[in-house]
Amino acid sequence: MSQSAQDPASSDVVEATPAKVLDPAAIFPFPLDGFQLEAVDALNQGHSVVVSAPTGSGKTLVGEYAIHRALAHGQKVFYTTPLKALSNQKLRDFRNQFGDQNVGLMTGDLSVNRDASIVVMTTEIFRNMLYAEADQFDDPLTDVEAVVLDECHYMNDSQRGTVWEESIIHCPPSVQLVALSATVANAGQLTDWIEKVHGPTTLITSDYRPVPLQFSFCSAKGLHPLLNEKGTGLHPNCKVWRAPKGHKRKGRSPKPPQPEPPPISFVVAQMAERDMLPAIYFIFSRRGCDKAVRDLGVQCLVTREEQARLQARLATYSAENPEAVRDGLHADALLRGIAAHHAGVLPAWKELIEELFQQGLVKVVFATETLAAGINMPARSTVIASLSKRTERGHRPLMGSEFLQMAGRAGRRGLDSRGYVVTVQSRFEGVREAGQLATSPADPLVSQFTPSYGMVLNLLQRHDLAKARELVERSFGRYLASLDLVEDEDLLSQLRLQLSQLEGVAGDVPWEDFEEYEKLRGRLREERRLLRILQQQAEETLANELTLALQFASAGTLVSLKAPQLRGRVTPAVIVDKIKGAGQFPLLLCLTEENVWVLLPCQAVVSLHAELSCLQVSGVAEPELQRSGELRHGDQASGGLALAVAHMARRHDMNTPQYDLAGEVLQQARLVHQLEQEQDLHPAHRWGDRKQLKKHRRRMEELEQEIEARQQQLHHRANKHWETFLSLIEILRQFGCLDDLEPTEIGRTVAALRGDNELWLGLALMSGHLDALPPEDLAGVFEAISTEVNRPDLWSGFPPPPAAEEALNALSGLRRDLLRAQEREGVVVPAWWDQELMGLVESWASGTGWNDLIANTSLDEGDVVRIMRRTVDLLAQVPYCEAISEQLRGHSRQALAAINRFPVCESDDLMKNPSGMNPATERAA
Repeated sequence: MSQSAQDPASSDVVEATPAKVLDPAAIFPFPLDGFQLEAVDALNQGHSVVVSAPTGSGKTLVGEYAIHRALAHGQKVFYTTPLKALSNQKLRDFRNQFGDQNVGLMTGDLSVNRDASIVVMTTEIFRNMLYAEADQFDDPLTDVEAVVLDECHYMNDSQRGTVWEESIIHCPPSVQLVALSATVANAGQLTDWIEKVHGPTTLITSDYRPVPLQFSFCSAKGLHPLLNEKGTGLHPNCKVWRAPKGHKRKGRSPKPPQPEPPPISFVVAQMAERDMLPAIYFIFSRRGCDKAVRDLGVQCLVTREEQARLQARLATYSAENPEAVRDGLHADALLRGIAAHHAGVLPAWKELIEELFQQGLVKVVFATETLAAGINMPARSTVIASLSKRTERGHRPLMGSEFLQMAGRAGRRGLDSRGYVVTVQSRFEGVREAGQLATSPADPLVSQFTPSYGMVLNLLQRHDLAKARELVERSFGRYLASLDLVEDEDLLSQLRLQLSQLEGVAGDVPWEDFEEYEKLRGRLREERRLLRILQQQAEETLANELTLALQFASAGTLVSLKAPQLRGRVTPAVIVDKIKGAGQFPLLLCLTEENVWVLLPCQAVVSLHAELSCLQVSGVAEPELQRSGELRHGDQASGGLALAVAHMARRHDMNTPQYDLAGEVLQQARLVHQLEQEQDLHPAHRWGDRKQLKKHRRRMEELEQEIEARQQQLHHRANKHWETFLSLIEILRQFGCLDDLEPTEIGRTVAALRGDNELWLGLALMSGHLDALPPEDLAGVFEAISTEVNRPDLWSGFPPPPAAEEALNALSGLRRDLLRAQEREGVVVPAWWDQELMGLVESWASGTGWNDLIANTSLDEGDVVRIMRRTVDLLAQVPYCEAISEQLRGHSRQALAAINRFPVCESDDLMKNPSGMNPATERAA
């Protein structure tokens, strides 16, 4: 058990006395597993428990023991589940186990026997109950000893995960929590968090599976083992498929295609031969599930006796629910032991499938992954058709926990010696990916905690702002962030240390001077570049002029030469002779001041000193030079002439090329010289290794930026929930829901609602635009503002009623104002407004038959039921809201009665709400 410091709020935990310990042997007619006994012991010590164990290992027994224990103490138990269907299933199970009078049910639109000792409910209902005002004479948690949070790993659900966190945060410390979770990587963190926010909590973990799993892989060649004997890697006989050499895949993806997947009929036949049925065959699309039923054709998986039982049960079901029978294809497939189970199927038909599967009469159920979420449908085998799936964010591989959840459905305790998990070759994945997933660990739980309008208003009705902040910051997300903060703070400390070390080396450098010096160096580089360009331009301009002038120059004319043969420097010389060259212009035979003879073209002359007197050259013997660029050292006879050239060079500037004397070049040269002097005189010019200093400076700036970014990130992670909370407060003030921090009548009305955007729903209901609508039209508008159906192929043959359409359009301005306010505050909460299905709902409320309704829409039956039930949930809340007109209350009751009929309402064994309480919040009218 975690020994962390306790929250002050958890100091009044009530611990069970040893005298009231209930012996599990007196309840269960079989010996308990070790982890179950550990959990029982922790409960008897008065602790809450987190039980993290594989699917099918017997976690539910711990919840059942908590029920028996509470009953023995004369106390009550709330049993919460993530799904309405799972709540209904638990209701039936517990009624059989504990008797009808001891079990109640609470969902969004039902409250049956709510004062019973065992009340089953969705986790949302439990959360809503905790937010509701507890009347001193009618506290719904009075005498509740324990709350079972079944399928607690649903905390990972991006849409609804926040409900589990809120439930744990606000549950009174005197109530024991029994959190039942599939295997997760961070169960210890979850336990430690619950201990901090709720009270003493013991972690019970187990990786024991009473029915071990055997993994297989099915390709077009057949069914064969996937893992080696130790279960640590691929079986030696598994051959990882590789594309043929030279194969090139078209398109962007370099990944080669996989072999053809085996037909579904082949997979099922292979399993039937090996006595691996009944099986749940997971396919990640409704259409895929229905197509699989068709693809099996006339294949029959049941005996004649089983078929007779199926026919009898289907006949009974059809007589009771004539409009709830799927089309002939699926009814025929059911008689052959084959069925599809997904969100598009009517709930009543799904319950029939579940019942027949549990009886062993249905041999293969093609299901989407929602069936793995806790519905009690144990199978001998599970088949996973694909190891990746499409999501709103694109195609992605399955996560380890998703795979484990589906695989864990295999193996029936007491019936099978082992469970079979079959992975199938697909277009995207093969045996390598299957092996990786089969050996991968579970994923950790993450926080999905999100403040909402309802949360803000409910907390401010009961607490001041400081206490509200304390409760918001108890979230699992904040706890996980605090663990990361330690590592992040360590990293920040290391970065600060690096920065201080650099500052020790270069901290006393006046960086302003350094930056100024760097700017000066940069400017000097640029001005030198410009000087070179000007020189080149002047050189090109003068070259032509000099070449023409040299044709008229006589022997003895003084010139300045520049050529590679003269080491590239400007050299004073005298023209001794002109020799005809290969081209238009002559070659010049010159003698330099260093007594070197050279034969060069006219282009080598960079200055012509026509203003100077010509030298006498006629008495000098000329060497025989043949090729341009040829050199010859002079003798004593030519030495006198060379001295004369040198004498003239000393008296006159013969070392500067004529193009350097151009006005622009001279001006630029002076500027470069001035900048060079400035650089030499700058203090930074005398510092040490400036390149190293510059490197230090750049690293220091990088460290400063990284430290600032990480500090901002840390602040955001630690405070993001509270900042969202404050933003929601600001929006609520703008719409009159809060007077300072006190909820107004409008605010209390919004607080009593539950939906994706409680503020939008409340403002719409209080706008007055809906008050005069007939009940049928009202139902249509309620659907339009509370549900979203994101289907590209959506159509409905029922046009929106004119009055309902007019009322919905009247709400558009209000919605626009709300969305703008949310945008200003950086808050993203959807405000649904879609008239596409208003006519469908209005027609159902007006008495249209179910078959006629389904025949005139592209939606599946299950989708229509879900939309109707969302509408029913909102209609059921209206009569209990404070600032709603009596006219709207009455019309809402009438609309609710018109819509909530089979197959929208629950089965006959569940009765309507007799309690007079708002099931969404447990508030009285």
